[in-house]
Amino acid sequence: MKRLNITLPERIAEAIEVYQNKSKFIAEAINEKIEKDKKEKLDTLLVEGYKSECSVDKKINKEWEDATLERWPDRWPG
Repeated sequence: MKRLNITLPERIAEAIEVYQNKSKFIAEAINEKIEKDKKEKLDTLLVEGYKSECSVDKKINKEWEDATLERWPDRWPG
C-alpha cells in the first residue's frame, strides 16, 4: 500500500463522507475508471483496425461471392 495525500473538490469530499472506508471507495472508483479507459482505448483501436482493413475485407468477400455464385444456377430447380 502507498499513502497519498490528495485534494478533492468540496462537493466530492462531502459526497464520500457517507463511506466508512474512503480509501477503499476511492481505490475502487479509480480502478473502475482505469478499466473503462482501457476498454475505450481497445474499442478505438478495434474500430481503427477495422477501418484500415475494410477494403481488404471487401475484396475477399467479393472474391468469395463470385466463387459461390458461379455454381448457384446449377443448383436451382427448373
